Amino acid sequence: MSGVYEELAAELVTAQQQRLAVPPLIRRFPDLTIDDAYQISLATLRLKTQLGEKVVGKKIGVTSEAVQKMLNVHQPDFGFLTDVMHYADGSSISLKQAQLIQPRAEGEIAFCLKHDIKGPGITAQDILDATEWVAPCFEIVDSRIENWNISIVDTVADNASCGVFVIGKERIDPTSIDLAAAQMHIAHNGQPAGSGVGAAVQGHPAQAVAWLANTLGEYGIEFKQGEIILSGALAPLIDAQAGDEFSMTIEGLGSCSVSFCD
Repeated sequence: MSGVYEELAAELVTAQQQRLAVPPLIRRFPDLTIDDAYQISLATLRLKTQLGEKVVGKKIGVTSEAVQKMLNVHQPDFGFLTDVMHYADGSSISLKQAQLIQPRAEGEIAFCLKHDIKGPGITAQDILDATEWVAPCFEIVDSRIENWNISIVDTVADNASCGVFVIGKERIDPTSIDLAAAQMHIAHNGQPAGSGVGAAVQGHPAQAVAWLANTLGEYGIEFKQGEIILSGALAPLIDAQAGDEFSMTIEGLGSCSVSFCD
């Protein structure tokens, strides 16, 4: 099966580089499991690190009920963040240079770790204790699968539909705020475009991060000091295209903005 993993990983990397989406993997390989998908994701990561990318964090996605219904995927996915995905707050991102195909913007809370932590057995409190700061974040998800026609296997294989991410400038102590109650508001081209609350992701963002720590721990993967962990969208995703501007505020955490060009 490892040959199939490498083959599909190379297909996904090429799809991103050429900005041409491919048919769903599960349609062509109906026996693929989530474990298989994760092995494809790891093979994709190996290819990207060979190209010089460095892992800077992890992400959980499809955590809120609104996003699960939107994508018809009914359990969380998980993936890796690399340095080339990270853009500064207020950036104007070129869709071509960022190799984005069918991007969507989502607002969430980013965690930065002050020490290593590894599952299983990690709790939300363990995550809060291990977190140096939290901040508002735009994750721009993107799928290398045609028309976002994804199953859980497709999105896990495709590195949890990672695109790029932008983190706000504020750095907030997670113990100084009730993250579950934090209200988020998003504007798209100056107009209200969505709102949500921290509890939308598994009841508490730290609970979602704990789930990720425990899930990756089963594969021998740990969270490392200094890594960024994205905890999942607090509201439905918003299609993004050249000329679009997005801004967000999260109560007690500050703001974040991003725009797009060709």
